[in-house]
Amino acid sequence: MKGWFITGTDTGVGKTFVTVGLLRYLSECGLLAAGMKPIASGCERTPDGLRNDDALRILEASAPELPYELVNPYSFKPPIAPHIAAAKAGVMIDMKTIVDSFDAIRSQVDCIVVEGVGGWEVPVSEDAGMPDLAVALGLPVILVVGIRLGCINHALLTADAVRARGLELAGWVANQVDMAVEEEQAVIEALAKRIGSPMLGSIRHGQQNFSEAFSLQL
Repeated sequence: MKGWFITGTDTGVGKTFVTVGLLRYLSECGLLAAGMKPIASGCERTPDGLRNDDALRILEASAPELPYELVNPYSFKPPIAPHIAAAKAGVMIDMKTIVDSFDAIRSQVDCIVVEGVGGWEVPVSEDAGMPDLAVALGLPVILVVGIRLGCINHALLTADAVRARGLELAGWVANQVDMAVEEEQAVIEALAKRIGSPMLGSIRHGQQNFSEAFSLQL
């Protein structure tokens, strides 16, 4: 079983877009692949309980069909930082619950893709954050870089922080989220020279055929 943990330079840089695209890419490679979004805020209340749009997209792109609660064990209604949302809901986010769901999914698939929340250092409780979750799952990390002003600094700091936790940075994806950014290709080339991990793809947000843009050693 292979797997990856998807993090980003910030919120809104396209982690779910890349997670879903990677799941479809793996499926096109003939692999059984499923995704997780262990923690999600900004959920809507439905007759079946709280549901998050990103988690639903990941669930739709996954095979085999999985229960929603396995893909998204912790869901919160307000679109705020997860540790604040959890405190408001009177919920303690337990790493073991997430790891148990992860183990249940990975026993059924060839590959698993886990999407974090926000950027790399987002807290999930008073004493734990996204890096602790990635360490608990033991997955190599893929960094999604939203190509926009300031992204070089954010990307290099995040890459250093991932490695500082003893995790492998398997690669990074350039997601061209800002159509108005100047010298876009020069920014991507600067990152490619400095991050120290392979660029797995350069994509334009909303691009449909992800398999042509993504390159990953399986």
